[in-house]
Amino acid sequence: MSRVAAIGAIAALALAACSSGATTAPSAAASAEASAAASMAASTAPSAAAASAAASSGTDMTALIAAAKAEGGLTTIALPRSWCGYGALLDGFTAKYGIPINNLNPDGSSQQELDAITANKANKGPAAPDVIDVGLSYGPKAVSEGLLAPYKVSTWADIADSAKDASGNWYGDYYGVMSFEVNTAVIKTVPQDWSDLLTAGKNTVALAGDPTGSNQAVSAVWAAALANGGSVDNAQPGLDFFKKLNDAGIFVPVIGKAATVASGETPIVLRWTYNALADKDTLKGNPPITVVVPKTGRLGGMYVQAISAYAPHPNAAKLWMEYLYSDEGQLGWMNGYCSPIRYDAMVKANAIPADVAAKLPEASGAVLPTLDQITAANTLITKGWPTAVGITVK
Repeated sequence: MSRVAAIGAIAALALAACSSGATTAPSAAASAEASAAASMAASTAPSAAAASAAASSGTDMTALIAAAKAEGGLTTIALPRSWCGYGALLDGFTAKYGIPINNLNPDGSSQQELDAITANKANKGPAAPDVIDVGLSYGPKAVSEGLLAPYKVSTWADIADSAKDASGNWYGDYYGVMSFEVNTAVIKTVPQDWSDLLTAGKNTVALAGDPTGSNQAVSAVWAAALANGGSVDNAQPGLDFFKKLNDAGIFVPVIGKAATVASGETPIVLRWTYNALADKDTLKGNPPITVVVPKTGRLGGMYVQAISAYAPHPNAAKLWMEYLYSDEGQLGWMNGYCSPIRYDAMVKANAIPADVAAKLPEASGAVLPTLDQITAANTLITKGWPTAVGITVK
């Protein structure tokens, strides 16, 4: 498959999010080449400060920093340090602004992030998240449930209109492609495609989350559908595929993590490229890890950021968003193998070092579904897994 131009990469992704049909992600290698060439109210009501927030390019950063520091902290949720470079980003924010971060439930799912907001509407304590980072379909869902406060970062114009809520409730942040993370000390024949998983051996294949609530796990099931007669409009073959894996004793009903991959408990884990590559870095060859983007069923997925309408630290939440959507934050995501939403604008500004752009994995031909397709697939898989596959992942 020929490589496509890098400029317009994120625009293509963004259009996929809300257009009438899925589109195809650009080649990461081509992206690297292009970059080198370019080288508070009532306790049960939303926080007044957060709810009224709709910053523009005229954000008074001095005032925002002072207000954020006065709040004394920031509460994030479901941000593993190895996910998309978040370890360095969390540390970098605290080092830059002196604001400590309380990161709740690092391995939580997108649904659990929304649940945490809902459960803590009347709680301004440490269990209430200020910000969330969730799969694309969970952004509109959170809006429909009244859980988000609008905010537009200073670099708002760099985010394609179709990759953000017009009112500023949620906004795309980065994306990756579904891959196989393989412990080659255990698996001697590395699977190159989905069909190879059917002969991987007993107790070898795992998901990186619970498919009834984890966006990453749901996406893995959907990617399997694409490779087995399904489509972006038909995820059922993915459930059928996992039933085959489970019936054959190949599927492991354990949430796969770096530790379970290393121990051999889950020697093959299906996860986003950036998470698999981060695990490879973390394990440092002990055991050796190979990351494979399958030949077929290449599915890309975008995540979105948002501020809780009930944020205990609304100004710190805004400052966190400003940090993430600055060049510094976007490069932080790239260092974690993620393709950031402001990629195109940064290429044009010659703001991406060639060695950083080169970290992005080759995943040409990946399908980027529309928001409607994501919502439909998410509903089918989360509701259908218990009966179609019939096993609990935990």
